[in-house]
Amino acid sequence: MPDLFAERRETMAAGAVLLRGFALPRETALLAAIEAVAAEAPFRHMMTPGGYTMSVAMTTCGSVGWVTDRKGYRYSPTDPTTGRPWPPMPICFQSLAAEAAAEAGYRDFQPDSCLINRYEPGTKLSLHQDQDELDMSQPIVSVSLGLPATFLFGGAKRGDPTAKYPLVHGDVAVWGGPSRLTFHGVATLKDGNHPLLGEKRINLTFRRALG
Repeated sequence: MPDLFAERRETMAAGAVLLRGFALPRETALLAAIEAVAAEAPFRHMMTPGGYTMSVAMTTCGSVGWVTDRKGYRYSPTDPTTGRPWPPMPICFQSLAAEAAAEAGYRDFQPDSCLINRYEPGTKLSLHQDQDELDMSQPIVSVSLGLPATFLFGGAKRGDPTAKYPLVHGDVAVWGGPSRLTFHGVATLKDGNHPLLGEKRINLTFRRALG
């Protein structure tokens, strides 16, 4: 069978690809699932260990959730706001993450955490590494929904040259292997109005946190 995404796959680096429009067939289910998760675990602006409030609002679903506060960055099985377990990961989330990872060459990816970031115009995410997970052999799967954004993808060091990739609604980025600890981020979000999400962008980041 022909690979329907061959012409829509863009290589960013060794082990890192963009799958253009990969999430579009599931957009209705994904948006409904995001609303359901946020109803149980509302978006919030977390604090960094240095005492700064993050401009991007976050929530989580899955067995564990990534959290940050004065104590540091870590994964927690409970929502620190409510003390309850995070909402379970929706089936449509699990299947999308696994299929995108497989399309990028990472078989049998089973995420146990999905960080949901909400961006509004003027917000950004500084360059960082995803390094709080126990098993670095597992990839990262990142799904873009809503307003367009510019994805920054650098190297193993913060000061390495950074490439810029435009992301639009439905695009999925996957990176792992030699690119697993690449510094990455999101440039300041520009004004706009998406027909489904209005003046915001939602990003789903799937990880295998517990190994």
